[in-house]
Amino acid sequence: MHRRTLLTGAASLAVAAPALGQTQPIEIQFWHGLAQPLGGMLEQRATDFNATQTKYRVVPTFRGSYPETMVAAIAAFRASNAPHVVQMFEVGTGTMMGAGRAVKPVHELLAETGVQIDFDDYLPGVRGYYSLSDGRMMSMPFNSSTTVVWYNKDAMRRAGADPEKFPETWQGVAELLPRLKANGGTAVPMSTAWLTWGQIENFSAIHDIPLATLANGFGGLGTELRIANPLVQRHMEALAQWQKDGLYRYGGRNNAGEPAFPNGEAAIMFTSSGFRARVQREARFGWGVAMLPYYEGTPRAPINSIIGGASLWVMNKGPAAGGGRSRGEFEGVAEFFKYLSNPEVDAQWHMDTGYVPVRRASYAIAKDRGFYRENAGADVPIEQLLRGGGTLTDNSRGIRLGGFVEIRTIMEEELERAFQGQQTAAQALANATTRGNVVLRNFERANRG
Repeated sequence: MHRRTLLTGAASLAVAAPALGQTQPIEIQFWHGLAQPLGGMLEQRATDFNATQTKYRVVPTFRGSYPETMVAAIAAFRASNAPHVVQMFEVGTGTMMGAGRAVKPVHELLAETGVQIDFDDYLPGVRGYYSLSDGRMMSMPFNSSTTVVWYNKDAMRRAGADPEKFPETWQGVAELLPRLKANGGTAVPMSTAWLTWGQIENFSAIHDIPLATLANGFGGLGTELRIANPLVQRHMEALAQWQKDGLYRYGGRNNAGEPAFPNGEAAIMFTSSGFRARVQREARFGWGVAMLPYYEGTPRAPINSIIGGASLWVMNKGPAAGGGRSRGEFEGVAEFFKYLSNPEVDAQWHMDTGYVPVRRASYAIAKDRGFYRENAGADVPIEQLLRGGGTLTDNSRGIRLGGFVEIRTIMEEELERAFQGQQTAAQALANATTRGNVVLRNFERANRG
């Protein structure tokens, strides 16, 4: 594993020295939602930036989970005490884009401060997720990931399966699970974290079917959910049956189920590529990474998955402050973003954490250093994001639905009832669609005009 080292050439990233008479650096408050060990790695980036210059000091603060961080940031803005920068998970993008004066778009920040960042070098799926239809960036891409398969090679071997070849199709997974239950030696063959992200959102993307109308919301506010379709229903029915048969265990909401993989309880875990740091630290068995399986016979499948993770949003201080930011504060934010965009910094972040490199130049650096030769599977998330030739479709560009955090919770609530045998998968998807569309209409009414 490549350990983080002091970046060579870091001094070249330094900005101007403090103005004459300035004794204290300008503080930039940065709220984030990454727990350890990733949170410590993120905060180290702020420390590294602070060491390159003396004019600004970024102060990172862990504010809880992504949803908790979002709620805290909104409350702070209303109290006119918002942080300069908040890390917002990807499902909050539509909501943040409709937040009006609470946010300062990155394209405005860079234009006003004169700081330049080469977004043309960013991976299309990353850049497109956080930009307007004309390409102008609304937020700063940072810790990008995608859902992948983590699997226990030792359990595969005990089950008589090839530990180097995880099944490419769901049909193959269905054949593997009983063998893992019988001889894999783990408490449960398969589990999931971030259920809707992996098993509905990314599932829909790689099968090139719509999650919602109007290009998953990129085409406007009048979008409606389309999750109650035959393929998603087939998949949810399979998960519910596997749960009943002891072949699958629902891991709970968000990333609550993740510990079951490194502690050896689950032989297969579907979760973020950003899980790598924890697996490397905690797993005491041979493990592998594979691309998401697909249903054989589905037209156009598989194509690219979509990103998760988060981006960095610039916030105005709040209504009572009239904005409340000095030019110096915004310049500090812009310089911090420029530092994070440096290919050396991004490549090291990728190699340390398992998040994907957001720039092509960063990917090239990691490849040139032999990282993928020494860390098998570390390039799987990148290859999966480029699967199908890397050309994005309306179904695989991403998701831009207002109130999507609430919609995710609705989907989880309905699917949990299906997993508990209280309703069918078809009923769960129909109910989630009806309830989710109410959220979309409420968001549309609040943001029209």
